[in-house]
Amino acid sequence: MSRKQLNNFVLLALFVALIFLLGQTPLGMIPLGWCNVTLLVIPVAIGTIYMGVRNGLILGLALGATSFVSALLRPSVLVGTLMGASPLAVAVMSFLPRLCVPLVIAGVYRLLRGKQKHVAVAVASACGSLTNTVLYLGLMLVFYTTLGIDNTAVLTAIGATAGGAGPCEAIAAALICPPVLAALWRVRR
Repeated sequence: MSRKQLNNFVLLALFVALIFLLGQTPLGMIPLGWCNVTLLVIPVAIGTIYMGVRNGLILGLALGATSFVSALLRPSVLVGTLMGASPLAVAVMSFLPRLCVPLVIAGVYRLLRGKQKHVAVAVASACGSLTNTVLYLGLMLVFYTTLGIDNTAVLTAIGATAGGAGPCEAIAAALICPPVLAALWRVRR
């Protein structure tokens, strides 16, 4: 194993550990009063841009696993209701959006990186965060509807998230990822 491969492996392990730490403790959630802003997509965004889409998919898988463990151990009312109807739906909802996040981040970053690098990082990170929010809540709505569960609460959650947590999470990712990646690129050189 080369030195670069070893460095990437160690960094990947640190990002996976950070995702689990943020996902299983209050550190990963910033309470705003009416909603919580999650920071879990940020390590996925940084890892995807810094180490490539293959490692990003591993980080997305770690994020999905963290989400699924949270759904099992301390489900919200909405997730708990869906878990009672279909644990498979909760598994799909936990993993599929999180595996799409690094793909979106990598694609957007590739499209924009010829411009200013920090702008490309900010936009790609925000798009990854919004992908997570839209796909997760969208799948929740689809599963509630197809399983015949009253989806009024899900529609309310989608409205609150669209007006609160989703944009705040995207802004947090856009603000945090560029300086962290700039520091990592400086260290790499």
